[in-house]
Amino acid sequence: MDGNAVTAEWAERFNTPVIEEFRATGGKVGGDFAGLPILLLHNRGARSGATRINPMAYLEREGRYLVFASKAGADTHPAWYHNLKANPDAVIEVGTERLEVRAEEITGAERAELFTEVVAAFPIMAEYQRGTRRTIPLMALTPAGD
Repeated sequence: MDGNAVTAEWAERFNTPVIEEFRATGGKVGGDFAGLPILLLHNRGARSGATRINPMAYLEREGRYLVFASKAGADTHPAWYHNLKANPDAVIEVGTERLEVRAEEITGAERAELFTEVVAAFPIMAEYQRGTRRTIPLMALTPAGD
């Protein structure tokens, strides 16, 4: 079994109970995510075309949902980031609401400004950024029609 398969299996084992809890409680989860704003991102695999669901913390700003491709400070981007770059039309679940969104990477001065807000809301993000050679991407998920 290759490393990607192991990673996909681990992610599914980790994500499945979080997704089930999210849906059973109207968007509230415990454990590592307790107290954090969480959404479920439905994205299409860049290579496989398969639908993936990833629970993730977010920051809402100006009608957009900002998500952070930190991968806990790893030196590679998470799969969902590549998926959104290849297939920017996605769906999110926020609480009990389901929204169609379009993903766009935030770059330059806007990224720098918003990353400061991300770190203020999620201090661990500063540690993740220091721990990697890459710039952690910020993705804006904008609801369709906005």
